[in-house]
Amino acid sequence: MAAPKLLDRVRATCRIRHLSLNTEEAYIHWIRRFVLFHDRQHPDVLGETEIRGFLSHLASRENVSPSTQNQALNAIVFLYTRVLRKQVGDFGQFDRAQRTQRLPVVLTRQEVSALFAHLHGTSLLMAQILYGCGLRLHECVRLRVKDVDFQHGHIVVREGKGAKDRVVILPVTLERPLRLQIKTVRIVHGGDLARGYGEASLPHALERKYPNAAREFAWQYVFPASRLAFVPSTDKLRRHHIDESVLQRAVKQAVRASAILKPASCHTLRHSFATHMLENGYDLRIVQQLLGHSDVRTTMVYTHVVKSRLRLVTSPLDLFPSPPSLLEPHEQEGEAREPVVSFQTALGNPVR
Repeated sequence: MAAPKLLDRVRATCRIRHLSLNTEEAYIHWIRRFVLFHDRQHPDVLGETEIRGFLSHLASRENVSPSTQNQALNAIVFLYTRVLRKQVGDFGQFDRAQRTQRLPVVLTRQEVSALFAHLHGTSLLMAQILYGCGLRLHECVRLRVKDVDFQHGHIVVREGKGAKDRVVILPVTLERPLRLQIKTVRIVHGGDLARGYGEASLPHALERKYPNAAREFAWQYVFPASRLAFVPSTDKLRRHHIDESVLQRAVKQAVRASAILKPASCHTLRHSFATHMLENGYDLRIVQQLLGHSDVRTTMVYTHVVKSRLRLVTSPLDLFPSPPSLLEPHEQEGEAREPVVSFQTALGNPVR
């Protein structure tokens, strides 16, 4: 039997270590870029010099962000330590991408309301969950029926970023729409079972441990895909969750339709949730827990955009007894008149 290809080995190692699909695809991308950068040489023959050269190229030539460069670094370290089982020495001295402090994009409550006004159906419900619960997009699309607890008023987020579980609030406003959505899922699931399908993908080894669990209603996705899909690893047709791009496109169109000038996206709703929670007076630690941040310093970035604090600051211009106006008296009263200075004079050409 032929030895598995390098990228197949990377994929297999990612799945053995239960890395997310997004992480797996990112690592595959950077490892492929690394190999192509060095004229398709196998990483076994490359060392610390080549690794430094690739990482420095990303910073100096491609001007990538620090997080992008770190992702490439993590992918290469994973390749050598976990896949190739090889020590490559010290390659820590390379050109670092310039780190910049950027504030998250946050919508006002009025802008969030305008955005929701241009969303409908499932897209509206998913967007409201992102904002009302502070979820990431992939956490929302992967919600299962069993993780929505109406009795206790919360949602359990399974295997969020960093493979961590957490509990978030279930807004009272969303109880009825979510019950209707789950009722729709039950109808769809019943139809799938009647046709001999009805299985959902289960995490890790649960499918072997509980062979019948995949057909249970509790394991179905709250936001299922519109059609069945073939799963190569099982040779079965299954109904996966809705694709993330469905909501991404809907939000992008809603941002344009509502004339919001900020570069808003699905993740902006999570930023807005955190900022508005702090503005409402909730403790930073509570917001950290709801967002699933490991370090409170990650959550502290939202304190820089909290508008309630800015209201306590007075501009020195507003401290003048009677601030000078930039408008002429007739302009303040809303009257219009012809300009005093002619067009030629304004250009520096005296009238003759």
